Amino acid sequence: MRSTRTPVAHRRGRRRTLVATGLTAALALTGTACGGSADTRADASATASQSADTGDGKVRVPSGIADKLRKQGIDVDDWANGGWKDWDKDKWLSEAKDFVNPVIEGLWKPERMRSAKEANKTVTTKDTAADQGVSDPEPAPVDAAAEKTPYHENAAPVGKVFFDTPAGTAVCSGTVVSDVNHPGRSNLVWTAGHCVHAGGEGGWYRNIVFVPAYNDLGKSEAQLGKATASEIAPYGNWWADWASTSNQWIRGGSDTGGAGAAYDYAVLHVTPESGSKSLEETLGGALDVDFSAPPATEVDAMGAWGYPAAAPYNGLKMFKCVDRPGRLSLSPALPTMYRIGCTMTGGSSGGGWFRMVDGKTELVSNTSIGPTDNTWLAGPQLGQEAQALYENMSETHGGQ
Repeated sequence: MRSTRTPVAHRRGRRRTLVATGLTAALALTGTACGGSADTRADASATASQSADTGDGKVRVPSGIADKLRKQGIDVDDWANGGWKDWDKDKWLSEAKDFVNPVIEGLWKPERMRSAKEANKTVTTKDTAADQGVSDPEPAPVDAAAEKTPYHENAAPVGKVFFDTPAGTAVCSGTVVSDVNHPGRSNLVWTAGHCVHAGGEGGWYRNIVFVPAYNDLGKSEAQLGKATASEIAPYGNWWADWASTSNQWIRGGSDTGGAGAAYDYAVLHVTPESGSKSLEETLGGALDVDFSAPPATEVDAMGAWGYPAAAPYNGLKMFKCVDRPGRLSLSPALPTMYRIGCTMTGGSSGGGWFRMVDGKTELVSNTSIGPTDNTWLAGPQLGQEAQALYENMSETHGGQ
């Protein structure tokens, strides 16, 4: 679910193809380090696909979430049996404290994942023209390049975020990030705010699940029909038992990006459908987050990774773009966003942006908005507000 907007006049430039850079090589090395053993991956996907009910036929719902549901007048069993499909505005929980996402075993079957669509968002011409005195010229397109397979050896921390919306199943991208208070045992995933919350006119999405290295071998849709569980979800399914996004997105985010676009980021704390190891231990690693919000003029290259799902892509394969970033200003009152040339489409939203910091690949932004002609992507700067969100998630939920 990558954001889109109505077309605007843009600088015509020669389309560029992705070139080999230190950034792409570094992420590949990180992915290799995160690969783990084939047996570990097979065990993770096998246990995730098994029923983990309590023996009485009921789904496993953590007591804390069950209590929250009850306090909000929601019956746990009814929710698991389809009550979550009620999107009545009075029951569509919106406040930061309201997030609930109980595990529903077996809901995200492979065919349901394949049916998930990008939920397009738009940024109007007026929005992108609001502060042209600050925005840099629109970048020339950069052709997205397919990531090498198997993904667990090249980009294991990158995966897909699936969720339910009033319009149906939807999909974004996400990245496993390290947990500063729980080194080596992170259960944190970075994505976009609009991948978890509808913004000012809605509330929290439901049945949010993260699948790292989805479709590990990059198989076609026809081939996936016969794929094994370990090929579709090599590390299993990981449910968000907590999610945090910025108050700016909750209050000001909209279908046109809105005032929340510059704060369009989110952190998930996830738990496996079955198993006890952390996500980082299961993968073998995670990526650090850079909250220094470096000016675009000081960065030689940023790379965006994700699973584009809108045509001409189908959401089954991982792609990447690398470009020198520029600035995009939506309003003088908002922080500038990073912008790079990239042809990835809807579905790549939430996918991590990376740069090199002292020889290490670190996450520095995430895909948020872009044009309907799919020539560029923009992502928020991750500064003090984003760091506070991350640290609160780590301190409050990280050890669970």
